[in-house]
Amino acid sequence: MAIRYYSTNRNLSFVEGLKPFKETVTFREALLQGQAPDEGLFMPDTIPLLNLGGIASLKGKPYAETAKFVARAFLHGDVPSSVLSHIIEDAYNFPVPLEHVTQRKYILRLDQGPTSSFKDFAARMMARLMSALRDEGQNLHVLVATSGDTGSAVGDAFHNVSGIRVTILYPRHEVSGRQKKQLDSIGDNVQAISLDGKFDQCQDLVKEAFADPELAPLHLTSANSINFGRILPQMIYYVYAYAQLAAGGEEIVFSVPSGNFGNALGCEFARRMGLPVAKLVMPVNENEEFPRYLTEGVYQKISPSISCLSNAMNVGHPSNLARFFDLFGGTVDRTGHVHVYPDREEMKKHIFSVSVTDQETKDTINQVYRDYGVILEPHGAVAWRGLERYLAGNDDALCVCLETAHPAKFPEEVEELLRLTPELPPAMQDIDAKQGEALNLPASYDALKDYLLKTRQEE
Repeated sequence: MAIRYYSTNRNLSFVEGLKPFKETVTFREALLQGQAPDEGLFMPDTIPLLNLGGIASLKGKPYAETAKFVARAFLHGDVPSSVLSHIIEDAYNFPVPLEHVTQRKYILRLDQGPTSSFKDFAARMMARLMSALRDEGQNLHVLVATSGDTGSAVGDAFHNVSGIRVTILYPRHEVSGRQKKQLDSIGDNVQAISLDGKFDQCQDLVKEAFADPELAPLHLTSANSINFGRILPQMIYYVYAYAQLAAGGEEIVFSVPSGNFGNALGCEFARRMGLPVAKLVMPVNENEEFPRYLTEGVYQKISPSISCLSNAMNVGHPSNLARFFDLFGGTVDRTGHVHVYPDREEMKKHIFSVSVTDQETKDTINQVYRDYGVILEPHGAVAWRGLERYLAGNDDALCVCLETAHPAKFPEEVEELLRLTPELPPAMQDIDAKQGEALNLPASYDALKDYLLKTRQEE
């Protein structure tokens, strides 16, 4: 029986001006709509279980085999197996290294895809699912907010896909030079919009557009992690890492640098599918609203978000907190208002979160290179420091730290700290020669809406 999807806002019947969406939808509907009609996020009504023997059998096999194993568990009633196999084999044609660092600590390098970011894993699979599942002849408009890497990964994945237009919003002053180059130079059916604001404002404008009935003819959908189609592919690499490294059902610790929380959510789903995760470590940068909640019991978003070296994590209210709260029995809306608090003690059994300052981030980049000869960029450094804070000297556990972007995307920071220039990966060899300009807009919904309606007239 196929899994159905409900809204995280389904129980908010007492909130003035909000009509909760109490129905359930198919995966296809959740994928193509992106966000529920009541501004909630779609969640599966059932989480399938994975067989540990099946996971063990994946050791030594290509990444695509793990992807098929996990995706079929969710999509067995929604996507024919042959179609899903083709999508996965086409999406994952790049290496996924597990780099040994020291003792039982490894780095899962998710920076080897076409845009050198972990977002490639989700974007490439999601683009192919959307293309396969959309109605023949129907045009879609993918609207996405990015704090750095999501936009370029989504833009690359959807570039020149027939029937799909992409608009990417990014904060003008909070992306690196090379991230901006990637965003601005995609072109064709992909338009980058540089907003004079923060990532949280970009994200809010996207959510407002989805809730605007006047934009319904555009068939808007999301490629942000508010779309469950982004979350599903992000469950896969946790299973892959475990299958390659673990033995006999032993437990594993994952450290995931966390901003909008979609990546960490993939790990939480994998745990609930039966993966033996001892602890999900979710380090954040100086936007510390989540670790402060775990410590103090009161959630308060940070607005405006704080600008940090790990720019893709400059999020003052993570969208996917709504899904985390839902999994643990709570409800928080897109504005950051908590309607029902989750079971915090149960959450703390499984999740550890800590704030890592910019100075700690710099110190960690220096330390890891000095001690192990490994180059980390700021996001990976936040993950490594968070893992160290969790372990506190207990180095016996099997640990995997996620490196989510290639150091070459942050050459200024690496050169300043390590006095060396990170080598460009093959996917970025020609990045500095690329040309393109973003459309500059104010952080105003009216300005965005005018632009979107204009694109409708041009079709």
